[in-house]
Amino acid sequence: MRKAIRRIRIYATLIAGIEFILLALTLVAYYFDFASISEVIPVSYVVVMALVLLLLNFLLYWLSVASLSRVRNKSDLETATLVGSDIQEAYSFAKIGLIVIDDEKSVMWTNSLFKERQIDFIDQPLSSVDPALLKLMDGPASKTIEVGLKGRTYSVKYVAESHLFIFHDVTEYENLLSYSRGQALALGVVMIDNYAERAGEEEDTNDTLAKVRSEIGDYFREKGALLRRVSADTYFAVCNWTSLEKMQLDGFAVLEKVRSCQSGPSAPLTLSIGFAHDFPDAIRLNEMVSNAIDIALSRGGDQAVVSKYGSDLRFYGGKTAAFEATNKVKVRSVADSTLALIRSASSVMVMGHDEMDMDALGSCLGIKALCEYCSKACKIVYSPKQAEKKARIAFQEAFPKDVYDSLVISPSEALSSIKDSTLVFVVDVSRPSLTMCPALLEKAGKVVIIDHHRRGEEYVSKPVLNYVDPSASSASEMIAEMIHYATANPAIEIKPAYATIMLSGIFLDTNFFKNQSTGSRSFEAAEILKSFGADNAVADYYLKDEFEEYTLITKIISTMTTPYYGIVYCKTDGKYLVERSTLAKVANQLMQLKGINACFVIGKTDEKMVRISARSDGSVNVQLLCEKMGGGGHFTSAAASFNGQTVEQAEKTLLETLEEYLDSARIDITKEGDKQ
Repeated sequence: MRKAIRRIRIYATLIAGIEFILLALTLVAYYFDFASISEVIPVSYVVVMALVLLLLNFLLYWLSVASLSRVRNKSDLETATLVGSDIQEAYSFAKIGLIVIDDEKSVMWTNSLFKERQIDFIDQPLSSVDPALLKLMDGPASKTIEVGLKGRTYSVKYVAESHLFIFHDVTEYENLLSYSRGQALALGVVMIDNYAERAGEEEDTNDTLAKVRSEIGDYFREKGALLRRVSADTYFAVCNWTSLEKMQLDGFAVLEKVRSCQSGPSAPLTLSIGFAHDFPDAIRLNEMVSNAIDIALSRGGDQAVVSKYGSDLRFYGGKTAAFEATNKVKVRSVADSTLALIRSASSVMVMGHDEMDMDALGSCLGIKALCEYCSKACKIVYSPKQAEKKARIAFQEAFPKDVYDSLVISPSEALSSIKDSTLVFVVDVSRPSLTMCPALLEKAGKVVIIDHHRRGEEYVSKPVLNYVDPSASSASEMIAEMIHYATANPAIEIKPAYATIMLSGIFLDTNFFKNQSTGSRSFEAAEILKSFGADNAVADYYLKDEFEEYTLITKIISTMTTPYYGIVYCKTDGKYLVERSTLAKVANQLMQLKGINACFVIGKTDEKMVRISARSDGSVNVQLLCEKMGGGGHFTSAAASFNGQTVEQAEKTLLETLEEYLDSARIDITKEGDKQ
């Protein structure tokens, strides 16, 4: 049809040109009275000729329309022949539209459905219907897409052999699906953090609790959620997806509202919220809710975790650092449970994270001390290639060769010797992929987790004992507390060599008690270890830098860049490898400088691995920022790793993350201080 239109346009242009030339010549002849033309051809004749030309133009237009109609009817007949007239009627009844294109990807025919809905695409390029249709032509034959036309939704499939697009009107189905989705069940649990520490502690506690409960009730009522109090500090919530979506859109604003209710220097009353949705079984949803609230609590509270079936967890809030609260009863309970599990096992294995540092090594030795008390064989899953240089040297120097060999077992040997009755401890890490031997966890029947990092989505599946405390500064600190508060009689002993390495681990993770996460628990744990013969001079020696490393740290600091006020980052030369501990030391050094709120150090630690070490002074939640980059950690100390990327690519990712999430990660210290 487009060819026919093109021919008609050419003919019309030629005829119009000829008529214009004749009219111009006639006017010029009359103006100059050439050859006494006015006497030879009177004006009345010219008028008659003009009327005749006008009539001829009208006839030409009519013939053109008739020609186009014949071409269109011909196309109709060809398409009817293609799909059949009965099938066309069936398609109209089923609200199925048809569009046929020509070789130039222009619409040459549509069926009656579009005509009835006053949608006309005839002679228009396919891209004017929807650009996505062009991509559909290049896709597989079974592919379908959804497009919107005048407020209705169509599912479209392309039949290449016939140049035919089949449009199925799914508007009602989509509306029903959207309604069903909006009314889908969502379950939640809301817990008041630090309730036990605050209840009955101060005269104004009741007033503060009343304000907190009022904010909780008002918020969930406004969002259309049913809230029921099931204990002094716990609420159960029921709502639909529409209500939950409103909460997600405002980032669970109730977290900030409750945070603003605080007064006094005591433990802040914050909220931990867990929600689950997108699964038809309420029992399964309840399990998902329990997991979500456990993660919120293990990450330090003051945040919401939303679990969608089959999708990644979503985190909101987390602007308050974990409050240090040593619950001696809980520590004693965990310690006694740990001893019972050790006694019931045939043997024990313990492992830390890949690139083992002094804290992971000290934690393993602490578990070894517990096993020795119970007279159970215990091996540390260890590979020198997967340990940091300082930890590797300290481990070898602290023990004679025969003792050292009796303490460790290689990952491959551990895999071949593990039994169903073997108890496996995972310390200083809770992500399976970051352990010294991830495959060991798949074969282990019983796993115990002891970690001080905020829990992420990836987690060891169904541990028999889970002890994650983000308020602790190090895993060695947690195990020292367990040994001290256990009800064992006689008391558990730690060998001086074990205690020294554990103390070195505390030194490392607290930056010699300078980090923001350092609390009274850290000093108490150090005192416990000193009572067992820990040598702080040797513990400090294990962490001392060599001259070459000190020079490297200075060189990395010289690359410092300030992308935002109070935020700095450094990077190493991508041609060279550095120890992960070196990155942490650079970050710790940067935090000693005034005016720096948060720092990030980027470096290549392996041929295929680039890492970022992050620190803050408590005014920026670096854990949140590192989680956005696939990592995690503490509120003031976190890290992220990038497999298969360059230092420059990691730098770009960091800058993009800062641009998008820095504002939400900043904490108003002045405001927090005013509340106290």
